[in-house]
Order: sequence, then C-alpha cells, then structure tokens
Amino acid sequence: MKLAALYDVHGMPWALEAVLADVAAEQVDAVVFGGDLVAGPFPAETLALARGVAGASFVRGNAEREPEERVVAILGADEAEAQRGWPAQVVLDDVLYCHATPASDLEIVTDSSSDEKIARVLEGVEQRLVVGGHTHMQQRRGRYVNAGSVGMPYEGEVAAFWLLVDDGGPVFRRTTFDVGHAIEALAASDWPSAREFIDENLRRVPNRDEAVAAFGG
Repeated sequence: MKLAALYDVHGMPWALEAVLADVAAEQVDAVVFGGDLVAGPFPAETLALARGVAGASFVRGNAEREPEERVVAILGADEAEAQRGWPAQVVLDDVLYCHATPASDLEIVTDSSSDEKIARVLEGVEQRLVVGGHTHMQQRRGRYVNAGSVGMPYEGEVAAFWLLVDDGGPVFRRTTFDVGHAIEALAASDWPSAREFIDENLRRVPNRDEAVAAFGG
C-alpha cells in the first residue's frame, strides 16, 4: 500500500495544492492529514482542498484540539467541534499515524532527542512504523518518522515537506510552490500574523539547528 502523510499544513493552501499535485502523480492508495491542518492564514481554503481528497483520513493535532478563535469564527463552531472529534491516531497498513507521538499531540521529538526517549515513545506500539510531526522537521529514528511540515517547515528552505509511505517504507519528499504568490496573498489578508509569517517563514526560513535549539529534545 502506498500512502501520503501530509502534516502541519497550517492554513497554507498554496503549499498544499502543490503537494496534492505531486501526490496525485504518485497514484497513492490513501492520504493521511496528520493534524494542525487549518491553523494559519487561510483555514477555509485549506480545508476545502483537504476535503476534496477522496477517502482521506484526518488525525487531530493540538491545533484542532484547542482551535484559535479566528479559525472557529471562519469555519464555524460545528466544524471546529467536528475537528476536535478527529481521532488522535489512525492505523493504516500496519503504520500508526499520530500528530506528535502516540502518547501526546504536544510531545517534542527532534534530532537531539535521546535514543532512550525514542524507545519510550515506541514502547507498547505494535505497528511496524510510527509517523508523527508537530516539530516541522523530517527525521527518522528507527521505527519513528517525522513527516515534516507542508506549510511551515523548519528545514532552512522555502518548500513543502511531506512523507510517502510505500509498503511501510518511509520516503521523504519535498515540493516547491509559488512563494511569491503566497507572499502577495498573505500581505493582502487580514491575518494578524501575516507580516511576521512572511518575514520569518517565507522570506527567511528557520533551519533545523535553530528549531532544535528552540524545541530541545
């Protein structure tokens, strides 16, 4: 079975649209959205793209569990409540998909996390692979894989990062998108964080060392 794991889109429809084109070219059997899907500049447009993926599975992230007031105002209380009801875990083809780790949607796993911590994260998990996200950096630590972030990566490069899982084997993917168009749309939006996001995530992207220093392990 071939699956696409799309995590941490954070309301960036231009990045998601470009990734979905690559996903279509891969002819995957299923798509999993791994949480923190719409929290960001354009929740409605992002949700419409995700809802348009036939048979997609949705995992609840911390941003769905505690949605921002602006997201609730745009999408409506019923939709926000529906997203709170998304499962914390989805298992497909003997792979467990969760937002951060199986135990928590906030747990931090980075390059600096110890082997002992990874062992604790995987303790009691029977599936052959665990796919998480939350820290916006792709990595593999044994059976634990971080899918990266479609909309807000900390990889030192402006692009969308996602994961292909082919018969249980993870393959890191990267997709470019029209950054100039995204900057123009954000600058014209009413999102309060637009200028900060443009400066810190589209004109200059945090690199892994900066993110690891901020997150810890």
